Amino acid sequence: MSYFSRLTDIVTCNLTHLLNNAEDPVKEIEQIISEMKEGIAGANRSVKTAMANEQSIQQELAEYERQIFQWKEAAKNALALNDETEARNSLVRKQEVDDLKAGLEQQHRAAVATCEHLTTTLHALEARLAEARRKQLELTEQAGLSETPSQSTPITADVESSLTPSRSEQIDSELAELKRELGQ
Repeated sequence: MSYFSRLTDIVTCNLTHLLNNAEDPVKEIEQIISEMKEGIAGANRSVKTAMANEQSIQQELAEYERQIFQWKEAAKNALALNDETEARNSLVRKQEVDDLKAGLEQQHRAAVATCEHLTTTLHALEARLAEARRKQLELTEQAGLSETPSQSTPITADVESSLTPSRSEQIDSELAELKRELGQ
């Protein structure tokens, strides 16, 4: 089974079902968590690449906007000098850049959609990882491997450290809102 197929199975399946069929559920959950961490690292790289691509396209669109403005101004200046031929040539160039911009706008929309999709997938992976870590804690406690509550702290801290900065900020904001609702 390929790595990506395995990761897809882990992300889409029911963890309880997967672990019930495992010879050693504790080792299996450790392997699953390890694979999920690798998957999240890859997803983070993909999100960063998609964001960089989207920003690059946005910069190129801004450059086209600048060129469109310049060609329009050149046409105005040519008309002010009674040079209709030069004004027409400038408007032809403006139209060419307009056409390039229109094509790039489609690419930009696709890049934004890709970035949003990858970010959503990353958040889903993070959620599945948090679920797997909770399951790991449960399994280790059931197996008698977790004798003190302090041993569960690294798993909880590890869940928090795996969150992307934007996700962590979102959670902090939501937590603050809940505290306000409760008057805390």
